[in-house]
Amino acid sequence: MAYTATNTDFAASHPIFARITSALKSFGMAYIEARSRQGEIAALESLSDAELAERGIKRGDIVRHVFADTYYL
Repeated sequence: MAYTATNTDFAASHPIFARITSALKSFGMAYIEARSRQGEIAALESLSDAELAERGIKRGDIVRHVFADTYYL
């Protein structure tokens, strides 16, 4: 009778691959957070209507203004 051990987690059994996988995940999350425009939206939402008017933005158009270079809204 033969017994075999199978390891389904390749990264756990090979530390170099685990580190590479971790680094790729960290890079991906940093990239996504850097591309997020939530901070800019929050900053504009915190302005008063008069301050937004000085910038030529209406409160309802904040998201359209922030994503104007990416999406054709």
